[in-house]
Amino acid sequence: MTSSSSSSPEIQPAPPVDSTERFSYKHATHEDVLEDLRFLLNLPDEELSSLERICFQVEQAHWFYEDFIREENPKFPSLPLKKFSAMLFHACPLLHQWSHDHEQAFNTFMQYKTRVPVCGAIMLNDTWEKCILVKGWKSSSGWGFPKGKINEDEPPHDCAIREVLEETGYNLAGQLDPQNVIQMSIKEQLISLYIVPGVPEDYLFRTRTRKEISRIEWFKLTDLPTWKRNKAAPGKFYLISPFIGYVSSGMDVGKHSLVRAVL
Repeated sequence: MTSSSSSSPEIQPAPPVDSTERFSYKHATHEDVLEDLRFLLNLPDEELSSLERICFQVEQAHWFYEDFIREENPKFPSLPLKKFSAMLFHACPLLHQWSHDHEQAFNTFMQYKTRVPVCGAIMLNDTWEKCILVKGWKSSSGWGFPKGKINEDEPPHDCAIREVLEETGYNLAGQLDPQNVIQMSIKEQLISLYIVPGVPEDYLFRTRTRKEISRIEWFKLTDLPTWKRNKAAPGKFYLISPFIGYVSSGMDVGKHSLVRAVL
C-alpha cells in the first residue's frame, strides 16, 4: 500500500513558496490565495503519481490555509477539507481532470486515507499504573494514544518514535523495543502501538504540532474504559478500549513482561 508522504502538520511546515518571496496574506484576495496554493504544480513527479498522493498534498494545503493564511487574514472563512479541495480542484490546472467528479475523487481519497497504517505508543510510568493520552485540538475531540500515519517505506517503530515526538515532545529513541507491540486491524486500518514503560512522570510534555493537540496528560489505567468490565469512563476515549486489555494482561504476568498481540 502506498502510504502518506506526510502525516501531520508541524509548527513550522514548509510554506508553499520560499518564505523570503511569499507576499503577505494580510491584504490578499481570494484569487491571490488560490494562486499561491497552486504550488502543487511544482511538486516532484513521485508526488503526482496518483490521485491519493495528490490529495495528501491538497490536505497539506488545507492545513496551511487554516493555520497560517487565516491566522494572518481572518477575513477568509474556515473551510472543511471537502469544500476546500473542491475549490482547489477547480482553481488548479493539475486537478482539472478530476474537478468534474470531485465528489467521487474526495470519497476515494477519504476511503484510502482511513486505510493507511497508523503507529504510535502506549507510554507508561515506572509502575505501569498510568499512561499518556493526548487530546485533539477541537473542543469535541476525544483522548487517544499519541500516533499517526506511516510514511512510505518508513519502518513502523520509526513512525511511532516520530509521531510521539511530534505530538508530545518526548523522544522514545533508545527506549522503544520494536518487539513490544500490539497490532490490530480496525475497519481495514492496521494500528501498531508500542508499549513503552519507564516514561518519567515529571517530564514536561510539549507538542510540536500546530492546532492538532490541545492537551497532554497522564491517566490512571484503572480509570480507562474496559479496564474493568462495564465500568463507565468520563470523556471521550477514541481507539483506547481495544488496547487496554492487552496492557492489563502484560501486568498480570509481571510489570516487566510485555505483551505482543497481532490480530
